[in-house]
Amino acid sequence: MSAKLQRLFVTSKLEPGAEVALSRDQAHYLGNVLRLKLGDKFLLFNGKDGEWLAELDAFSKKEARARLNHQTRPQDEGPDLHYLFAPLKRARLDYMVQKATELGASALRPVITHHTVAERVKRARLLANAIEAAEQCGILRVPAIMEPEKLAKLLGSWDASRPLIFADESAPHASPVEALGSCRPGPLAVLIGPEGGFAPDERAALLEKPFVLPISLGPRVMRADTAAVAALALVNAVLGDWQ
Repeated sequence: MSAKLQRLFVTSKLEPGAEVALSRDQAHYLGNVLRLKLGDKFLLFNGKDGEWLAELDAFSKKEARARLNHQTRPQDEGPDLHYLFAPLKRARLDYMVQKATELGASALRPVITHHTVAERVKRARLLANAIEAAEQCGILRVPAIMEPEKLAKLLGSWDASRPLIFADESAPHASPVEALGSCRPGPLAVLIGPEGGFAPDERAALLEKPFVLPISLGPRVMRADTAAVAALALVNAVLGDWQ
């Protein structure tokens, strides 16, 4: 049943018998796109209280409300995996955020580097793409969206208990699986640089930090959005919840 029902993300607390107010956009989507009627069922999640079966309890052009029935899945925390990235232009950034969400990122952290193409980041757009990906793919949480931060400042304030894995074309280990074997499962972060790569001083600053682990992504040069998928998949397979 769950796979066939529409899923919506809300910020309200979810508990038995609760009534949840839906946004105007959600009301429009349920009523005018999906053509749901009063009493029809769908699923709600908020990233904290699991997934719940709900039914349309009130509907008008301006608002809609849902009444919760029962929990269909308990909350799944997923990996503690931060994804750090140099912002890209619109369409490719949208894609990258969606795929990082699908691959289990718990936080999305824009990083400004020397070669960053797009320094202005619309956090609302990032969040909207993350929510859409979570709704469509059955994920029970939406990653936190962090403020953009310059690379030097980020490295200076980094929590050393969270290894920072970054894709480096000149990584000493040809096998990324072998390189990742030196890390323990737990809090992790993955960093993908801009299209032009890291500047020499940026790469040097990364490599001098004891918490940084460079990994190779193989013999082919990838676009940043492709590299994101490859790196996050590797980390999940070796250290995350794909084991």
